[in-house]
Amino acid sequence: MATELHETIFMAKQERHKNLFLNYKNLNIFPVELLKDEGLQFLERLYMKRNSLTTLPDNLAQKLPNLIELYLHSNNLVIIPEAIGNLARLQSLDLSNNALQVLCPEIGRLRSLRHLRLSNNQLKCLPPEIGDLQDLETLDVSMNQLMSLPDRLHRCLSLQNLTVDHNLLSHVPRQLCWLHRLNQLSMAANRLTFLPLDLGRSREMQFVFVDNNVDLKGLPSYLYNKVIGCSGCGLSAQALEGGLGEMLGEELSEALVGLPAEVKVVGSETENVVPLEELAMRTLHRIYHRRPTELSLLPPITLPKSLRDLLQFPLGHCHRCSQAMFTIIYPKLFPLRDTALAGVHRRTTVSFVAYCCSSHCLRTFDLQG
Repeated sequence: MATELHETIFMAKQERHKNLFLNYKNLNIFPVELLKDEGLQFLERLYMKRNSLTTLPDNLAQKLPNLIELYLHSNNLVIIPEAIGNLARLQSLDLSNNALQVLCPEIGRLRSLRHLRLSNNQLKCLPPEIGDLQDLETLDVSMNQLMSLPDRLHRCLSLQNLTVDHNLLSHVPRQLCWLHRLNQLSMAANRLTFLPLDLGRSREMQFVFVDNNVDLKGLPSYLYNKVIGCSGCGLSAQALEGGLGEMLGEELSEALVGLPAEVKVVGSETENVVPLEELAMRTLHRIYHRRPTELSLLPPITLPKSLRDLLQFPLGHCHRCSQAMFTIIYPKLFPLRDTALAGVHRRTTVSFVAYCCSSHCLRTFDLQG
């Protein structure tokens, strides 16, 4: 095996191969032949799947400077060196099926990276620097131990496919709704209780899978015309907080379990007056979007930081008129069993929820229209 490996690498150097296949070679350490002398300056794709590697060399980028694709699926990697960030041309990195517990922040320096696969590791968090990958199109972090996603993930403006199945997520950052190129979002088998109000508002988003989140009973009505997976959702018995069940009805209250803390009022059809705080936030939001520089001129005591952050990322937008909402919502329930999708989604008890900005929009909202 060692002789065969040596000959394979020797031929790759002599003939200036762009692709090198070292899958299934029973490698415990990274082959030193790849790193001798000048390395493989012409190599663009390195396949090392199904080996037993535990780490990577620090001088990988120095010896393989033109790598575009690196496949390390199914090894025993426990750590990735900081030097990984020096692979300036890398576009695809597959680290799935390893033993990674942490991901170094230097991953954010891979500015050419388009596809990052980290499924089936032991990751409990992702570094905020993931948000620096503005060319990233595919991110797969399924089958890890993630309890949250980085707040800066919304900066991955090119992201099209995000897979977070089989983790421990209890919520989804509403900033993800600002990823206007995101086409497919999969969050099956987590611990989700609530989805962002704006999820599905983007026309680009066409596929949303939240199967087997047993505590999830409400889907934003924006998802009604999307391809959704919600089998196994809403099957648990949830304890309702306070008198919410009496005020809104048990089914609607269950769909609202996990509402963001910023929601101070849950309105109804009979409440025709929008609170002053909400009106002020809507006015400031209009100013911010027309002349954003004026917001920075406001005295710092004018608004708490939490509300200033809301100006950039509102709770959501009215499902009828698109008015931004900040502290109040007017929800309207449409049980899935009563919609045209009832025959498609059988093993679920979820409902679509329209989040409106006023009692007028609440009364006139039509799920079909």
